Amino acid sequence: MLQCFEWYLPADGSLWRQVAQMAPRLARDGFTALWLPPAYKGASGSDDVGYGVYDLYDLGEFAQKGTVATKYGTRQEYLEAIAALHRFGVAVYADIVLDHMMGADETEKVPAVRYDPGDRQHPVGQEQTICAWTKFTFPGRGGKYADFCWDWHCFDGTDWDEAGRCGGIYKFHGKQWDGEVDRENGNYDYLMGADLDLGNEQVLAALTQWGKWYLQTTGVDGLRLDAVKHMRFDFYTRWLCEMAAARGEALPAVGEYWHADCGALEHYLQQCGGCMRLFDVPLHYKFYTAGQAGGSFDMGSLPQDTLSCRQPQQAVTFVDNHDTQPGQALQSFVPRWFKPLAYAYILLRQEGIPCVFYGDYFGIPHDGIPPLQPVLGALVAARRDLAYGPQHDYFDHADIVGFTREGDSCHPGSGLACLLSDGPGGEKRMYIGTAFAGCRFYDLLGGRPDTVTVDGDGYGTFSVGGGVAAVWGLCP
Repeated sequence: MLQCFEWYLPADGSLWRQVAQMAPRLARDGFTALWLPPAYKGASGSDDVGYGVYDLYDLGEFAQKGTVATKYGTRQEYLEAIAALHRFGVAVYADIVLDHMMGADETEKVPAVRYDPGDRQHPVGQEQTICAWTKFTFPGRGGKYADFCWDWHCFDGTDWDEAGRCGGIYKFHGKQWDGEVDRENGNYDYLMGADLDLGNEQVLAALTQWGKWYLQTTGVDGLRLDAVKHMRFDFYTRWLCEMAAARGEALPAVGEYWHADCGALEHYLQQCGGCMRLFDVPLHYKFYTAGQAGGSFDMGSLPQDTLSCRQPQQAVTFVDNHDTQPGQALQSFVPRWFKPLAYAYILLRQEGIPCVFYGDYFGIPHDGIPPLQPVLGALVAARRDLAYGPQHDYFDHADIVGFTREGDSCHPGSGLACLLSDGPGGEKRMYIGTAFAGCRFYDLLGGRPDTVTVDGDGYGTFSVGGGVAAVWGLCP
């Protein structure tokens, strides 16, 4: 999968057209799915990356928030991009945000209590009447597709009192924070904007109606679900079931539960009935820590306590994303020297579904970060052509670790040996399969000039340089 955006893409409405043009190339490169950014109108109009949700039904069709097109283009261009990807056999995962809304059309007077941001179980004052931006009437859309209007009863709370020009976390009268959410800050139901009340049946009905409309309108193949740790853990169990019933088949989904503790992710999967995959955030932090450590990280511990190790069928692995890139809220950008090691790990192993970040594949001009090419392209191609068959692990050293794939008969020439070193480099004897007895292998990343001949027992002694990855494939 390719995450086909980064935070600082130009706000010129061109992404959907670019995606359509890139479809044949991305398919040839080996990508079988694209994760596209939120397609609906955000509170900041054409400058909104998509997470400041204003109107779920406006995919770049109506004059709202100062623009018709979103940051990425118009509704028609979005649908054409999806169709182009489908023509080349590439599935589309749409990013959706059902946690909050922003940019309301009107304010309402609402009785509310302010809460401590560090402990959302603790009120810090008496109930007061605030002026909240909670009335969404969507005048630019005029009721097309749906006439439901949102008011304060649809939300649990907000973070701004317009009357007092005062920020804070305000819980509305008669409302409760969702009980089964992440326990950070006491209760992490509230994230931003006007927080949706997912216990309100009208809200649930509106989101279900929208979901069915969206799937039918766009034809997307799956969903990336934003901020699931802030939403009651049973919401998507029910909602995805409704979508599957309407679609006639299960709807693949991957959730963003941002937590470094694998136990928190496993708890969520248990509570939601395993209705989705989750991004392997603990593995991302392993990469980040290793890259920062400058050679002192225990590479043998790399798989430990990660979702791809504990529940590989539920894991989507990644190195970086739009939130971890420089300047963003979860900034933890993996150092450039370690990225080839990290990508070799996620792309060539059998556990999880790997996701490549746009900013690594194409660069981040905003921060002067060039593409991680040609090495990343070579690793993507290695996954496409070589990463098949049984896997054998050698995570038995603090500096040099490795694994092999035996290949399979469905992919002639497949099979590989991979070594990763954050230290001085060296070699490791690894089993790659008796089918390769007498065959020669070369480092397709170009770091090692020699070749390796596999012995009669299916073993080869493969080497790697210091602080790099080596990927050995069958000599042509």
